[in-house]
Amino acid sequence: MKQTLPLPPEVVQQVAEYFSLLSEPMRLRLLHLLRDEEKCVQELVEATQTSQANVSKHLKVMWQAGILSRRSEGTCAYYRVEDEMIFDLCNRVCDRLATRLEEQARNFRVLNSKR
Repeated sequence: MKQTLPLPPEVVQQVAEYFSLLSEPMRLRLLHLLRDEEKCVQELVEATQTSQANVSKHLKVMWQAGILSRRSEGTCAYYRVEDEMIFDLCNRVCDRLATRLEEQARNFRVLNSKR
């Protein structure tokens, strides 16, 4: 049997910080909006119907983590997804949640049919 080596605390901390980026619904919304193409901050503000300060705060966190890249053009800041692996991770989680919901619905239907 192969023994698993313990993870150094620094690695565990970095993994936890990466996952914490995805624990904020606004960040998930912004990632979804940036999935296919880069967008300027104002486009993201309009699409999310929230303040520029709020959008900018979340974009900055994801940019600092290396998930997004940023470029300036005139007075506009454009963001795009730099780390495409983030979508693989999100898709895996969404697929798992969908499967779990389907199982729950199936079990609920079985219980209801027995009444």
